[in-house]
Amino acid sequence: MKVLGIMGSPRRQSNTEILLDKALDGAAGAGAEVEKLLVSRLKISPCVEDYGCLEAGICSIKDDMQAVYEKLLQADHVILASPIFFYGITAQAKALVDRCQALWVRRYILKTGIDDKRARKGAFISVGATKGEKLFDGAVLTAKYFFDAIGVKHECDLLIKGIDDRGQIEEHPTALQDAFRLGRELVSGAVETI
Repeated sequence: MKVLGIMGSPRRQSNTEILLDKALDGAAGAGAEVEKLLVSRLKISPCVEDYGCLEAGICSIKDDMQAVYEKLLQADHVILASPIFFYGITAQAKALVDRCQALWVRRYILKTGIDDKRARKGAFISVGATKGEKLFDGAVLTAKYFFDAIGVKHECDLLIKGIDDRGQIEEHPTALQDAFRLGRELVSGAVETI
């Protein structure tokens, strides 16, 4: 079983990465093979909306996203992690999400997309500095549609408000425990609301 973690924060050792690492530790502890993609280290151009993907479900832009498509399709479970930037996910993560239009086309237009029997699941991890009531609304919707495009059932979210300073999440052991449990339960199939 493979779990793919997508780290959307441009800052290394960020609160988001700390939580994602805990979730991947939980998944590994449950027996999964885990991999973490550092989106900020990849060359992923934004979607240019040239509709090249409508022909065969293949994006016309040739960059690191080609390898990401394969990883997304091979993963049994996917964890998307991004801090909140202006009430949305980071630009780096959004470029990856937008480029999944090619996989959406395969599923919904060409009907040649993911057609396997795996119960693929996805989780979204996010950290935001403010405590706004709707802080995560836009990002959660983006995550849900991303998971749908890649053929993964959106299973749960781990959303933490009021965290901004580097490493501040370490002062919140319950958040770290929740992240570990999220990864473990994603693999075991017993995800509870976090």
